[in-house]
Amino acid sequence: MATTNEGTSDVWSKRLKEARLALGLSQKQLGIKAGLDEFVASTRINRYEQGVHAPDFQIAMRLAEVLQVPVAFLYCDTDEMAQMILEFHRAPKSMRRQALAALQKPD
Repeated sequence: MATTNEGTSDVWSKRLKEARLALGLSQKQLGIKAGLDEFVASTRINRYEQGVHAPDFQIAMRLAEVLQVPVAFLYCDTDEMAQMILEFHRAPKSMRRQALAALQKPD
């Protein structure tokens, strides 16, 4: 578990808490579902949300999976891009292909 950089910490903390609350999970529930020991799950998630520590990438991937969001969402530094990542992730595959094609077309 690494100590965080201030900017990354703020983004990570905000996105983690936002995604957890959207699913109605407690900190302990999230930690346990992500494979953390039940005796430390709540404390670890709380420290992530407070920006005291940041998880390593493997734990970040497990948290994202439980939260049903792409791990990129958790690190995204702007609300607009975070929303785009979520919408793209949730869209049907055919719509994602169309969106990519539209974005890749030269003007």
